[in-house]
Amino acid sequence: MSNLPNIAINKERLWESLMEMAKIGGTAKGGNCRLALTDLDKQGRDLFVRWCTEAGCTVTVDRMGNIFARRPGRKPELDPVVTGSHLDTQPTGGKFDGVYGVLAGLEVIRTLNDHGFETDAPVEVSVWTNEEGSRFAPAMTASGVFAGVFTEDYAHAIPDQDGKKLGDELKRIGYLGDQPCGGRKFRAFFEAHIEQGPILEAEKRTIGVVKGAQGQRWFEVTITGQESHAGTTPMNRRRDALLGAARMVDRINAIALAHAPNAVSTVGVLRAMPGSRNTIPGSVFFTVDMRHPEDKALSSMAASLEAALATVCGEIGLKYECKEIWYSRPVAFDKDCVEAVKRAAGESGFENMEIISGAGHDACYISRVAPTGMIFVPCADGISHNEIESATPDDLAAGCNVLLRAMLERAVL
Repeated sequence: MSNLPNIAINKERLWESLMEMAKIGGTAKGGNCRLALTDLDKQGRDLFVRWCTEAGCTVTVDRMGNIFARRPGRKPELDPVVTGSHLDTQPTGGKFDGVYGVLAGLEVIRTLNDHGFETDAPVEVSVWTNEEGSRFAPAMTASGVFAGVFTEDYAHAIPDQDGKKLGDELKRIGYLGDQPCGGRKFRAFFEAHIEQGPILEAEKRTIGVVKGAQGQRWFEVTITGQESHAGTTPMNRRRDALLGAARMVDRINAIALAHAPNAVSTVGVLRAMPGSRNTIPGSVFFTVDMRHPEDKALSSMAASLEAALATVCGEIGLKYECKEIWYSRPVAFDKDCVEAVKRAAGESGFENMEIISGAGHDACYISRVAPTGMIFVPCADGISHNEIESATPDDLAAGCNVLLRAMLERAVL
C-alpha cells in the first residue's frame, strides 16, 4: 500500500458534474426521468462521452450500448481496473441512483489526471444499458448479456409498452456499437452507489462495504375472469378478476412476512381490463418482485406464490397465468475486492460496516465474469426510486475517495 499516492478527489467538481447531468430529464420535484434509450438518455450519454474524451479517454461502445472510457496505463497488456454503473433512471427517479457510480468513476480519472499519476493497469469507466428495467424488462439487461446470462438477440428483441424494441432504440439514438458485448477481461470491477436503504444512516456509517446482494425473482401474472355489467350481475354470479388480484396483493405481502426479516415482495404494476367504471374487470395483469438473500428461501417464496394463485383463483372461478421473467441468484462479491474496499475505507478514516445489498446492480452480473466489489454511501431516509432521493456532497465524496483508493490498489503493481 505504500506505493499508492496520497491524493483525494475534487468534491466540488464531483457535485457539479452530478448537478449538470441532473439537468437532463430533470423533474419539477427535483428528480430525474431519463428512461433507457430515450432521447434524454442519449443526451446524458453524449455528455458523459464528451467529458471522458476531454479527460483524454478512449471511448468504445458495444452492441448493447455499453460505454467504456479507458485511461491508459503504463502496461497496456494488463487487463483494466473498471468502475461504473448506469445513467438510465426510473420514471420518477432521483439524481444519484446509478449516475453517481458513473460520475464517481469519471472523477477518479480526472483526479489521476490532476496529479499526473500513471497507473500500471489501464483504468476504465463504464455505463451499462437499461439497468433499471423500467422501460425494458428485465433489469440489468446489458450487464446480463455481458455476463452471458442473456443472449444479445434476446435483449435486442425486448419490447417496451409501445412495442418499440431495445435493439431498434439503440440504433435510433446512435448507441448500437460495433464491439461484441462480453469477452472483455477486467482485472477488477468496483461499483459505487447510494445505499437505497436506511441502514448506513441509522448506524451513522459513511461507507458500506458490500459483501453481496440478495436474490431476486420477477413474475408477470395475468388473472382472467369474465367481463360483465356492474349493475346487472349479482355478486354471487361474478368472476371478478380484480377481486382475485386484490386478494393476491395481500397474499404476496403475507408471503414476505412469513419469511421475515430478510424477505421483501412487491406488486409494482397492476392493470385492470377493460378499465370501465361500470364493467366488472375480466382480466388483470400485475407484476411481482420477490427478494431474499438466501436462494432456498427465495424458492420457497416462489412456490408460495404459485400455491396462493391456485387457491385464490380456484375460490372465485378464475384462471391465471404466472410467468417468471427474471431470476437473479444471490450474489457473494469477490473477497479480495471486498477487503480492498474495507482497507480503503479504514485508511481514509471513514466509519464503515459490512452490508448486503437489497437492490440489484450491474455489479451482480459482472461478478460472474470478473472479481467485483461495491461501495455504498448513505442516502437520506434510505429513499430511492423517488424524486426526493438525496445524498450529501460529503458522503458522495467519501465514497468516491474509497473508490479511488480501492481501484489504485488493483491498478498499481
